[in-house]
Amino acid sequence: MTAVTSIERIGSPVMVAMSGGVDSSVAAALLRDAGHEVVGVTLRLWGGDSDSGCCAVSDVDDARRVADALGIEHHVFNLGDDFERDVVGPYVADHAAGRTPNPCVECNRHLKFHRLWHRAAALGFDRIATGHHARIVERPDGTRRIARAVDPGKDQSYVLYMLGQAQLASLLLPIGDLTKDVVRSHASVLGLRTADKPDSQDVCFITREHGREDFLRRRIPLTPGRVVDGSGAEVGSVEAVELVTIGQRRGMALGGSGAPRYAVDVDVSTATVTVGSANDLLVDETPVEKLVWTGDRAAGSDLIAQTSAHGMPESVEVVGGPDQWLVRWERPRRRVAPGQSVVFYEGDEVVGGAMAC
Repeated sequence: MTAVTSIERIGSPVMVAMSGGVDSSVAAALLRDAGHEVVGVTLRLWGGDSDSGCCAVSDVDDARRVADALGIEHHVFNLGDDFERDVVGPYVADHAAGRTPNPCVECNRHLKFHRLWHRAAALGFDRIATGHHARIVERPDGTRRIARAVDPGKDQSYVLYMLGQAQLASLLLPIGDLTKDVVRSHASVLGLRTADKPDSQDVCFITREHGREDFLRRRIPLTPGRVVDGSGAEVGSVEAVELVTIGQRRGMALGGSGAPRYAVDVDVSTATVTVGSANDLLVDETPVEKLVWTGDRAAGSDLIAQTSAHGMPESVEVVGGPDQWLVRWERPRRRVAPGQSVVFYEGDEVVGGAMAC
């Protein structure tokens, strides 16, 4: 296995996606210092309130000032309509259907590695770079894969599972071999204003002040629901069934005491949440859809899967196709909420992923 150097092809023009954070700032700096012709681009995606450190107006300003400090060009691409259509709209629709969406995955899929890619190509760039904590490796057959970052606490390989060979061949990830402390130290040495900027948190278009419920209530009706146990007996209520996710324990007005109970099923059509014990959440297999492989379909018994960015990897087998797939777990595990990503690895390398349904 060959590690693809993150700053290869010295002198080639590179469009760097600069979010206004320290990671993309240092990515741009490393590429500039390696002799590339670097142009920074910030995507203006969300026009509403944001306090997460990702989509706020101040982040565009931070990116511009970092570009000025580095002596590189900086441009802003307004993709707000695309973001609304491909990320925010589906996020709301998923909640309305009782699913648990992952908007960061969809933003990568549709905006950062689709719309930006096409824009870069139209402007004559054959390379783009981002500040994601992940690496790219080249296999003996010439295909490439995303691999886990050197810093396991910051690894973002999980949210990049949708990238195919054409995208991987044109992508640079300059900070995947660095720890977060080293990234911040490098930014500090360069005197960049983002050196001590906090990492972005949560969903960028959901503010900490108002939260998810307020955001959704302004876009869709939220329906009070009843909570039943496995026998169908009513045992409590929820203020909005659209806000409940599989595995949830809190936020349900359950009478009585005793063993903890969890949401094991959400039926928006009947405004009903079914609760059960921790054992009632256990499944042997998970149906998935929208499955993609990084290259040729990975086969064999050496696959492991994660159901969250820093979740515990578990051995799996993927069976079925072409439209219906099952992830079979080596041992029973908690049900994956519909809408969440199941990402497949061979060792530290991403080989594909899908969406639980």
